[in-house]
Amino acid sequence: MRKLWHPVTITVGVVALILALPFVIPKRPVPVYSDETLREIALSHNMLPVPHSYGELLKVVDTPENPMSREKIALGRSLFFDTRLSRDQSINCASCHLLGEGGDDNRPTAIGFHGRENPFHLNSPTVLNAALEKSQFWDGRAADVEAQAGGPVQAPFEMNMTPAEVEKRLNADQGLREVFEKVFGSREITFKKVRKAIGAFERTLLTRGAYDRFLEGDNGAISPAAKRGMTLFIVKGCKGCHTGMSVGGQRIEKFPLRHYLWDYIGVALDPDMKIKESPFPFENRGGFLGRDDKQRFKVPMLRNITRTAPYFHNGAVKKIEEAVRIMSKYQIGDEFMPAQIRDVVAFLKTLEGEIVSY
Repeated sequence: MRKLWHPVTITVGVVALILALPFVIPKRPVPVYSDETLREIALSHNMLPVPHSYGELLKVVDTPENPMSREKIALGRSLFFDTRLSRDQSINCASCHLLGEGGDDNRPTAIGFHGRENPFHLNSPTVLNAALEKSQFWDGRAADVEAQAGGPVQAPFEMNMTPAEVEKRLNADQGLREVFEKVFGSREITFKKVRKAIGAFERTLLTRGAYDRFLEGDNGAISPAAKRGMTLFIVKGCKGCHTGMSVGGQRIEKFPLRHYLWDYIGVALDPDMKIKESPFPFENRGGFLGRDDKQRFKVPMLRNITRTAPYFHNGAVKKIEEAVRIMSKYQIGDEFMPAQIRDVVAFLKTLEGEIVSY
């Protein structure tokens, strides 16, 4: 008896069916919530507003390992802008973390001592609200902002100093030694104290905006489009990783979670071999693969995200709209339509804010 179906034909048919499934299976409609219900759902998922007052701030970010005080914060602020922490005294922490912008430098990769680029082509994460995160750096290797503060100072491609060199340079300033004595009870300036002072200052760099006002009961603080985007953000599962007061920075996750057959078919026809060889849905510029080289990254914090382009660890994606599309497709497995992307971006813009004057 003649075979009716060739194995290749069957394989092609199965592949075609798999590729067609996302288009033929109906998607569940996105619910429409009242403002009160949307707010209650957000708050129940730990999406909390940034505090108004210094007292409330301390409840959120103070730590027994580095108790905050007005004097320590002021000292940390001066060190944050002190160029003596760099070898040629030409750059400071604020060179890569522009406080008047989004808390980063809006470059694909950090530029440090003598114009050196980060060897892994990593871009600078924002320092704004960083104290709300559970870990620091793209691979989460630093536990807090105090540990993070020492990294760029010592990196040869950033400020290019050693702890001993920092201590020698700063201890030559008798006036600064007096300030350290008032803050720490000792005139000796150590690198650990420098990190603690900068960390105390960074713990005050929290921002508030329309999103916070909405969470506190102001229904008119955000637009209808932003409310639709916030609903999508919640019901589609984005809030599962981008959670907490910081809207992210609480977990280490694999990226990307999903791969698609069409990606491999498409890149086979793409002459850009850099993309074809990448484990990411964009060029693997710098070759960084996250924690333990297993594509595990700290979940980015989304506060002020629309002010901190370009996106992802190596700055390969320029537009926030494309970043949202990539995340919807490769992390939650439900690629957003253009109208949905616009709504989500409208929501993300509500996460912009100004530094609170504590």
